[in-house]
Amino acid sequence: MTFDKPLQLTLHAGDGYKLAATHYPTDSKQFIVMASATGVPRGFYRRFAEFAQARGVNVVTIDYRGIGEAKPATLKGFDMKYADWSTLDLAAAVDYAAKRGQVWLVGHSLGGHAIGQLPNPNVLQAAYVCGAGAGWHGWMPRPERYRVWLMWHVLGPVGTRICGYHPMSKLGAGEDLPMGVYRDWKRWCALPNYFFDDPEAKAITCKFADVRIPIAAVVSAVDLWAPPASRDAFFKGYTNASIEGVNLLPSDVGVKQIGHMGYFRSLTGQVLRPQILTWLGQHGLVRYRV
Repeated sequence: MTFDKPLQLTLHAGDGYKLAATHYPTDSKQFIVMASATGVPRGFYRRFAEFAQARGVNVVTIDYRGIGEAKPATLKGFDMKYADWSTLDLAAAVDYAAKRGQVWLVGHSLGGHAIGQLPNPNVLQAAYVCGAGAGWHGWMPRPERYRVWLMWHVLGPVGTRICGYHPMSKLGAGEDLPMGVYRDWKRWCALPNYFFDDPEAKAITCKFADVRIPIAAVVSAVDLWAPPASRDAFFKGYTNASIEGVNLLPSDVGVKQIGHMGYFRSLTGQVLRPQILTWLGQHGLVRYRV
């Protein structure tokens, strides 16, 4: 069976910033928008997008500003806030899909934080989020909490002072992050309930009470960065949404380890991808092909 080739798009955020995106097209009017994790390029989610497309669902993936094909020539001096990825960039992808049909969201880590920051989150029919938590090192098991503490208090400050951005790639931890992302992320990860504990983030957190959609909040029971306690600490901020917490064990998906990035990798994804579409199908998504 063949499918239409992905469409490479240039979307414009609300402030005019140009964003690289991909639309995996079908002839339906149902869309899944993929809400990426922090610093993860959209290509990482290609397997999931192709799987959903093969079952008759449009999928839109996007590179946030400063990441992947939406990064400037240099991140040094690049001015942005962490919230821009949610309020402006992901919002542009949701708006693109909403102009063409119904929209569901599948999120990874930051993707779970972003729902409550969208200008109109209730345009979504439902959301399925993997690996989203409060980010506080105290929720993490030893020795991961000590490694994360070291990153925030030693490696991060030294690296950002030298480079003018957070050199995550030099630490073997993904793409480099703009300075504004690093500063906001560090501040919020120092708090047990993330930005809900930050009095300076009221403009962000006050919108979470408006979210009234069903959300599946899925974490691996052994996710070092977002274990169940971290997930629960964050999602209690969605005071009016219907939250379904799901804990996965590696044995549930036939692997030895899931990890924070494993939800969308090949082996785990073979089991999890159909589960995601099945859950979304219980909330209105029609699977056109099997």
